[in-house]
Amino acid sequence: MDQELKREIIMENYLHPYNKEKVSDDKYINVNSNNESCIDNIDLQVLIDDDKIVDIRFMGEACAISTASTSIMIKELIGKTTEEALKMIENFENMVEEEEYDKELLAEALVFDDIFKQKSRKTCATLPYVGIKKALNEYRNEKNGNC
Repeated sequence: MDQELKREIIMENYLHPYNKEKVSDDKYINVNSNNESCIDNIDLQVLIDDDKIVDIRFMGEACAISTASTSIMIKELIGKTTEEALKMIENFENMVEEEEYDKELLAEALVFDDIFKQKSRKTCATLPYVGIKKALNEYRNEKNGNC
């Protein structure tokens, strides 16, 4: 993917983020993910039904990279099972850590394939993934009766 297309995708997801809105529904798992060294602070709301991610919403204040990464992640994860989501998350993390990963699983998230070159931006790009992993762990704990 060329640099200009990457910039366009990032800016589109920053200026018009997908599902940036809060819902009032106690069926959603609510988690916070923030970066202590900057302004990035997002609240994710995740609805999982029968081990499938039905919806993800977010609110908060974050830089272009964090906002775009959150928007892209949400689009990629809605409709996936929790196992599929964890596999996608693992591949994303591997990509930003310069480890082996499956490009086919990342789709639009590939815009961050060279984020490792900017160490300070890795935290921005991975912030929503930290949050979604918290939500998935909370779901699994509730499902297994480990409150």
